[in-house]
Amino acid sequence: MKMNATEAALAETELEAERDEAARVAHEYRLAKNKRARRARLFKHIFLIVFSFIMLYPLLWLLASSLKPENEIFGSLGLWPSTFNWSNYTGGWEALPVSFTVFYRNSTIVTVLSVLGNLFSCSFAAYAFARLEFTGKRLFFGLMMMTLMIPYHVVLIPQYVMFLKLGWVDTYLPLIVPRFLASDGFFIFLMVQFFRQIPRELDEAAQIDGCSAFKIYWAVILPLSLPALATSAIFSMIWVWEDFLAPLIYLNDIKNYTVPLALRLFIDQEGKSAFGQMFAMSVLSLVPVVIFFIAFQKLIVRGIATSGMK
Repeated sequence: MKMNATEAALAETELEAERDEAARVAHEYRLAKNKRARRARLFKHIFLIVFSFIMLYPLLWLLASSLKPENEIFGSLGLWPSTFNWSNYTGGWEALPVSFTVFYRNSTIVTVLSVLGNLFSCSFAAYAFARLEFTGKRLFFGLMMMTLMIPYHVVLIPQYVMFLKLGWVDTYLPLIVPRFLASDGFFIFLMVQFFRQIPRELDEAAQIDGCSAFKIYWAVILPLSLPALATSAIFSMIWVWEDFLAPLIYLNDIKNYTVPLALRLFIDQEGKSAFGQMFAMSVLSLVPVVIFFIAFQKLIVRGIATSGMK
């Protein structure tokens, strides 16, 4: 019995030693694994920071150049100016024959009306393609999709001739009126994909309550489509606000110029170019886009993720 008890004690001691050794090995393994995971996260964050800096460097250089004296802008690639020249902003605002207030007002008018026109007309067209049944629906939808493959330059001359005969050249009508006629097939396609995901049982319930097709569109579809509408609004706002070609073609009077056209006036082909003032006004031209994007960022992400645009 004593030998058996001794053997049992030795066996239990050996078992405890083996357990302690296994626990120690497992603990060391977890420490090594956590160390490798921390090292991997560190390298990943360093890579993302460096890559983000590379991607943001042109924007940072633009911001830094807007604060540099004229003779330092192209002298080096450094970001930190020797002296902060805030006069580029104050001087650039009134440097042209027309104040930049006028250009901002013009761009705001064109952008706001264009965004409203796109949302109104494209949502109407998308509702028809997604929820209504009519003859030639697939044919017209296919023709609409084909417009996405046509470069803008192909229809540029015919559109200009048409607007010239209508007497709309040197007005904002060529920039705004097509937006109210569902001329952007991209936004129609975007909204169609979103509208198709809304259950049709809601339409049937609304019809039972006596709602017309327009009432269903206004009271059921639109309130449930805020992410898609926000996505269309931000893309439309960016494209219209930054559009240079269309205003260049249709606007002749400097008092009607938008911000992109005004920025071109800082570059004088025959004399001295005010790059510092131009960069300062370029920074200010980005402010509305950045604010609009930040304000509706969550809706934009939801709209893209739930509209078949992944």
